[in-house]
Amino acid sequence: MDTVTPFQFSLVYNAFSFTFAAMAAGTIFLWLSRSQVAPAYRTALTISGVVTAIAAYHYFRIFESWNAAYTFKDGVVTATGFAFNHAYRYVDWLLTVPLLLIELILVMRLSREETTSKTITLGLAAALMIILGYPGEIATDLPTRALWGALSMIPFIYIVWQLFVGLGASIQQQPPAAQGLVRTARLVTFLSWGFYPIVFTAPFVGLTGGAVETTIQVGYSIADIVAKIGLGILIFLISTRKSEAEHGGLKTSAA
Repeated sequence: MDTVTPFQFSLVYNAFSFTFAAMAAGTIFLWLSRSQVAPAYRTALTISGVVTAIAAYHYFRIFESWNAAYTFKDGVVTATGFAFNHAYRYVDWLLTVPLLLIELILVMRLSREETTSKTITLGLAAALMIILGYPGEIATDLPTRALWGALSMIPFIYIVWQLFVGLGASIQQQPPAAQGLVRTARLVTFLSWGFYPIVFTAPFVGLTGGAVETTIQVGYSIADIVAKIGLGILIFLISTRKSEAEHGGLKTSAA
């Protein structure tokens, strides 16, 4: 394990704790908000809440793993010999990243054929991106990390292309009141996902030891909050706007 300073240990500790709480709160908000939108959009909100629920569970496990890897006593941080488990984060992404794309597709309410096609292709591309990135994350040498990082960028580029080209025409079919929010949701997805590769390259910019681990863990936590909670709130707002446009502001009965 890398040696970390008391400041670095506390920063990561607090980042994990905050992210766990934020994901749990986001789950409660999203699931309770289902009754505020039309039935057609409740599945998107349900999936959005599932994403944050999965993330909350894994951040709790990540938090536990961090505490198992280090002890902080009398102002001194000591590695315990237990390795910090990076797999929790990648298992979380393997489950949640495809769902993030699915919730965005569902809230757009495309045709059944287009929804099925994009759900399958983008979901598989997202899963492949995560699978290819994991060997690089746990690699102990930079060339291996660079190789797998580059490979994971191939499906990432495909996903970005689909977001901005494949879904471009579909945005024009959305109610005018929701089009801006859909574009914002697409942009938030792109920017937050684009932040992960930047964090991934931390070892290549001269950072070493605990500085690398701290940058990666805090950076990934920030990206997760934006990608999951930020998008979830946008999904709720889009669902609300579209419900109002399609039902004249009349809220349907609770699920």
